Amino acid sequence: MTDNAQNINGQNSAESGLVLVVGGTGKTGRRVVERLEAVDVPVRVGSRSASPAFHWEDETTWEPVLRGVDKVYLTYYPDLAAPGATAAIRAFTGAARDAGVHHVVLLSGRGEDEAQECERIVQASGLEWTVVRSSWFAQNFSEDYLLEPVLAGEVALPSGDVPEPFADADDVADVAVAALTRPGHTGRVYEVTGPRALTMAEAVAEIGRAAGRDVAFVPVAVDDYAAVLKEQGVEGELIEFLTYLFSTVLDGRNSRPADGVRRALGREPRDFAEYARRTAATGVWNG
Repeated sequence: MTDNAQNINGQNSAESGLVLVVGGTGKTGRRVVERLEAVDVPVRVGSRSASPAFHWEDETTWEPVLRGVDKVYLTYYPDLAAPGATAAIRAFTGAARDAGVHHVVLLSGRGEDEAQECERIVQASGLEWTVVRSSWFAQNFSEDYLLEPVLAGEVALPSGDVPEPFADADDVADVAVAALTRPGHTGRVYEVTGPRALTMAEAVAEIGRAAGRDVAFVPVAVDDYAAVLKEQGVEGELIEFLTYLFSTVLDGRNSRPADGVRRALGREPRDFAEYARRTAATGVWNG
């Protein structure tokens, strides 16, 4: 590590060996990679397109990417609540331990029973661990399946009036990088949310104001939403997860903002309005 790696967000960083970022091309993973590279921490991207390639479905690809790794930022696609996640996390953490990995930072989902089971697997793995337990990403509206509806001017979701304290993916990445590069984060669970909760209708209205466009929110039934996703060719596994998310997790259990960003970084989390303004300035919502 060079002298440039001695300061992240104004604080001295701990010495770090090679960091594997599983899902390193994903929403939070690529942000973690960018931040680590910016401070000269050696990084290996774990993805299908990387070399060596990483596939969750093929355990023979795990050993090559784990070779020589000191720490891991661990994400699971599409989500820890998806079928097969617990078995995969158990097998992977065992492989990581056998490969000599010391510390795992797990991206988890707030209010998901299956995700909490994966947390317990990591915590019992014999590895040092940190859990970053995130609420719904604000970036789902700009980097994922909700971008197209925003561009079309109508976002239809089965969320009702339940508020959600949307987490900014940049905050998630900042917390993860702190856990990977600074002392004092081992054995901690950080719940990362925004500073206030908004309903989906309120979030869509914020986006419309920031983008200077009319974007409507339309509440729909869960079954109708799943049927539309199927017509659009969305993968069945992702449809099942989204159906679970809207029918179970978005029931109000996660409505209260948490203090994970403040505890991990000593600052307030980014607000959804800030995300909307910043994203609108890129032109991504202009079509």
